[in-house]
Amino acid sequence: MSISVVIPLLNEEDSLKELHDWIVSVMQSNSFSYEILFIDDGSTDKSWDVIQQLSNSNKSVKGIKFLRNFGKSQALHAGFAKAEGDVIITMDADLQDNPEEIPELYNLIINDGYDLVSGWKKKRYDSVIAKNIPSKLFNWAARKTSGVKLNDFNCGLKAYKKTVVKNIDVYGEMHRYIPVLAKNAGFTKIGEKVVQHQARKYGHTKFGMNRFINGFLDLVTVWFISKFGRRPMHLFGALGVIMFIIGSGFAFYLGIDKLFLNPTGRLITDRPQFFIALATMIIGVQFFIAGFLGELILRTKRQQQRYNIDEELNSPK
Repeated sequence: MSISVVIPLLNEEDSLKELHDWIVSVMQSNSFSYEILFIDDGSTDKSWDVIQQLSNSNKSVKGIKFLRNFGKSQALHAGFAKAEGDVIITMDADLQDNPEEIPELYNLIINDGYDLVSGWKKKRYDSVIAKNIPSKLFNWAARKTSGVKLNDFNCGLKAYKKTVVKNIDVYGEMHRYIPVLAKNAGFTKIGEKVVQHQARKYGHTKFGMNRFINGFLDLVTVWFISKFGRRPMHLFGALGVIMFIIGSGFAFYLGIDKLFLNPTGRLITDRPQFFIALATMIIGVQFFIAGFLGELILRTKRQQQRYNIDEELNSPK
């Protein structure tokens, strides 16, 4: 199979039929063998009914329905697990991503040897203040922190080599940082393509300003995991040792001062240096214990199910 199109969605009943027909037209005109995987992330409208109708009329349409809303990252994780195509294309269901971009994205993966190609919505039709400016700040911070030189990390339209999606773990809200996760997994040929962005035709956006706050917090998580995810003791242990040395230094100074330099002076417990020494030594021990616990958790963790599937359509056995 040439292409798997993975589409996470939430309450997009009005756009699904049009999006399906558009994708099918592109696939047929380019003679691609394909599958379309709709992942219904707990929609409360008739999105799943539309997906069932599309699946009944087109066996290349497959569907996964979550019991409730688990988030875009979990939807992509489920879609990646089921995808069978040589190239996996992800796109949003709101018709803001253009399926006409798929053939060129496919060629960049197959013919140019990219592991991942991310779309860049260079000209956007979103609110300048609510989306465009925060998005530019977010992408700048992501580039500086991750070292991945992309202009639009959050673009839903991306293309992946099959081995990429089978070897990365998209969890939490990490869908924004899939290129970073791919880089950390060893896939370094990451490209970018300017893609057409279209104004939303139906409904309204499901994302508010809070997604940028969450995005920056997730960016810190990605940075930490990429640097110290496999060796937490290297960070917490080092911080603990530094803090403990500072505290011990203050304690040593207080002892020398009280015993030899100024034995008739104030009590050690009346001096602020005593509390600095005590606090830093305690914090140092806590940092060290945190690193030790991190190492234990890392070695004993087990994979846990992160979402519950209600129904599947045309799912491979």
